Amino acid sequence: MAKFIVGLTGGIGSGKTTVANLFAELGITLVDADIVAREVVAKGSEGLTRIIEHFGADVCQNDGSLNRIALREIIFNQPHQRDWLNNLLHPMIRNTMLKQVQQADSAYVIMVVPLLFENGLDKLVNTTLVVDVDPKLQISRTSERDKVASTQVEQIILSQMPREQRLSKADDIIDNQGQLNALRSKVASLHHKYLELAKTPN
Repeated sequence: MAKFIVGLTGGIGSGKTTVANLFAELGITLVDADIVAREVVAKGSEGLTRIIEHFGADVCQNDGSLNRIALREIIFNQPHQRDWLNNLLHPMIRNTMLKQVQQADSAYVIMVVPLLFENGLDKLVNTTLVVDVDPKLQISRTSERDKVASTQVEQIILSQMPREQRLSKADDIIDNQGQLNALRSKVASLHHKYLELAKTPN
């Protein structure tokens, strides 16, 4: 039977992980694009083998794992190389995520994807949930968490889909500017909604 999939997204520092973990506490399986993206280039993986064949041994650490910094430097100034990498990895990430969705045994599945709309992965889900916060809070939370300058966070925000556009595409929105208890009750309410939707044939 096809799984009911909720696509969870939001800008950097919006609290996607916190929201996802609250769903996990309710027994819902999470399929996280960031984790899968690391898995497909793990040591000994087909993804890493192809990357080394293409870019050479410089993108490999001494222990055989991916040298992310070296790879980032190569693709940063060479859009055609970045396209090659995306064309290799995006299908791998998508296929692995769909496989994990089918293996899940919860009533529905939360697919956590930072660039859900940007990468067109919203086509794979039944409904979308956006975690939203005020941009000022996004900047302060992220610079504190990642120990980076606020100007760097602003650049990342500018590279992502504009807030208004993301909100206009959302089926559900969680405002994550309050306390954890308020967030927990919003998640519980959506959880009941998704349980009902998952029972209804698509």
